[in-house]
Amino acid sequence: MAVELWLLNNLSTLSTATVLVGGLVVLTLAGNVLVHRRFPSLAEGEHNDMVGVVLGMFGAIYGIILAFVVVTLWTQLQAADGVVANEASDLAQIVRTVRALPPDQQQRIETAIGDYAHTVVEVQWPLMREGRPDYAASQTQIDKIYTVLQAYEPKTESQKAFYAQTIERLNDVVAQRRARITQSQQELPLLLRCLVYGGALVMVPLTFLYGNKNGGVRLLFAGSVAALIGFSLLLVVVLDRPFAGDISVSPDAFKEGALAQFW
Repeated sequence: MAVELWLLNNLSTLSTATVLVGGLVVLTLAGNVLVHRRFPSLAEGEHNDMVGVVLGMFGAIYGIILAFVVVTLWTQLQAADGVVANEASDLAQIVRTVRALPPDQQQRIETAIGDYAHTVVEVQWPLMREGRPDYAASQTQIDKIYTVLQAYEPKTESQKAFYAQTIERLNDVVAQRRARITQSQQELPLLLRCLVYGGALVMVPLTFLYGNKNGGVRLLFAGSVAALIGFSLLLVVVLDRPFAGDISVSPDAFKEGALAQFW
């Protein structure tokens, strides 16, 4: 969602937590006060048994949904990190294997690899953070590497072996590149999004029905539930986009090891 991306790309995690959690707590407390002013009889606590049962039931179901969503999003984040690491590792391996080729071929391939690494970090990454990746951004550099390799015919057995490894690694880079771009477009399915946010809209108003003549205790109860739900929603928002926000996949892998020479 555009709002989530804006929060992740323009605010720190702490600021996002303040807006999301703090805002939900404030709205909950304000709603609680307004409801109890409108229906002062709720303070007698006549419905507390029913409220306790309903909150317990809804809380258990909502907790299972949140646990499933958070585990799924965390797994996707780790998978995206693994894809980026594999892509960078394959690219670095190409840099090592082409050293067995003639210097002119090596230089042309390394130049294209350097251009590719810079394009990924400086062009594609900002686009992925915004949720609008561009497949064509690094295609020219990939095509250039293939063109150089297709025009070269290895002569020695050593060159043939390293040439074959280079082709294999380049094919892996292309596959990992597609997987990375695809994962940058992933977001929580609409059904799960409705369950997560809809569950919060159900749980929070239920706390308004809790009665206690001590207003401070009543507000503490409602605020605690709202804070817990708010932090859960914060976790969902932060993990939903693997390439946006403070907790996201970093492009540093394209600047390390054998690829460091291009920076």
